[in-house]
Amino acid sequence: MLSRINARITFAPWRRPRVILWATAGVVALGFLVALEIAARRYGGVPGPMATLAEGVISAPKPGPLYGGLALMMVVLTWRQRFIAAGAAIGIDVVFVLVRWAVGAEVPDGQFFGNGALWVMLGCAVIAVTRRTGRERALLLKGVGLGLLLVTGRKTGDTWLLITAKTRPMVLDQYVATADHALGNPSWLAGRILKATAPVGTHLLDLVYAQLAVAAIVVALYQLRNVAAERRFPRHHLVRTFLVIGLLGPAIYMIFPVVGPIFAYGPGTSGTGGVQWAVADLWPHTLPSISTPHPVPYDGITPRNCMPSLHTAWATAIFIHTRKGHRIVRYAGAFWLIATLSATLGFGYHYGADLVAGVVFTLTIEAGLRSLDRGWDRPGIQLVAYGTTVFAALLVSYRYLPVEMAEHPWLFGPLLILALASVIYGYVRTTNLWEPKATPARQPERQPELV
Repeated sequence: MLSRINARITFAPWRRPRVILWATAGVVALGFLVALEIAARRYGGVPGPMATLAEGVISAPKPGPLYGGLALMMVVLTWRQRFIAAGAAIGIDVVFVLVRWAVGAEVPDGQFFGNGALWVMLGCAVIAVTRRTGRERALLLKGVGLGLLLVTGRKTGDTWLLITAKTRPMVLDQYVATADHALGNPSWLAGRILKATAPVGTHLLDLVYAQLAVAAIVVALYQLRNVAAERRFPRHHLVRTFLVIGLLGPAIYMIFPVVGPIFAYGPGTSGTGGVQWAVADLWPHTLPSISTPHPVPYDGITPRNCMPSLHTAWATAIFIHTRKGHRIVRYAGAFWLIATLSATLGFGYHYGADLVAGVVFTLTIEAGLRSLDRGWDRPGIQLVAYGTTVFAALLVSYRYLPVEMAEHPWLFGPLLILALASVIYGYVRTTNLWEPKATPARQPERQPELV
């Protein structure tokens, strides 16, 4: 009788909650990618993330993201399989390079190879479906999905930035620059310091700033180094945080479009912007005056990618995920965070207010992901709700109280730092509660001595 009842209430495989959740997430992700594809072609006349991934099978792609994705995928393989996969990728690329050379095909600079990495990842997906079963199939598909997510996420970010430039002709830099008086206009100070340390300081920080993705892959590989031996992924790792930051951050760009000090108050850089678009040519030697801010027009090329600072957000995520690593890894994570903060300010890419928002943004996302993995408890819900509230309050204050913040820096400056510190304290306190407590070993009872 009981067996009949249990048979009736047992869910079919396709009706299990976890399967339904993943299926729903897949449908939403597919719809999102299709929407980005349409937006990329409509606003920029360029292929979106899905088309770019498909073109990478034949056309010359950017090799960095593809080989980074291949490296992440190989965490599920044995060492022998890794050598075979790497050798196959290189061999395929050699064939592509020779064919392009033979037919005289023109390729963009720095895009001579990369197809091999994509072919190997797709080949592993086919092997997983046709030659693997059960947990081994699921593990290999997860590895392939992780690698392809990195590639797709990179192009998705590029498409987002294009959309911000095309759909947000007005920028709010005057509001953030005015509010930044409460923090002492750190970008202007850092810009002068960096110019004084040129060329050594500029070269070092430029390398750190440009290679943030490489640092993230190195840390992710360190975190996932035991996947092949344990045959499972850890509950939480850096790649997940990176992808969520990259997915949600550009949505804030659409709400709060800002281009940065070197663009709004300087000559621009990287082939975009210019003095003709700047409010005034002030950065980094002359502080902007305190006046009533208003939206200003800017070119249709420069991404509105300042609020929050995602470079700060990603560097903070690297710092968090290196805290439990080897001493060298911890030092490297701390160095990368400090150097990234210095570069974002010193090169004029961000205001100080952007950095404060970026740290709060990351801690809130990290808390949410960790709560999702371990089950939502009261401390986790409170931390996510508090971080979200502080982040929203920062954006509202930058937008509607910038003059008051600039005129009363002795009040609003400490308040901004206090808000940031409170989120950091809440994160550290809550995550320490989640850590398993080591129970002291029971001491053996002392035996009476025999006389």
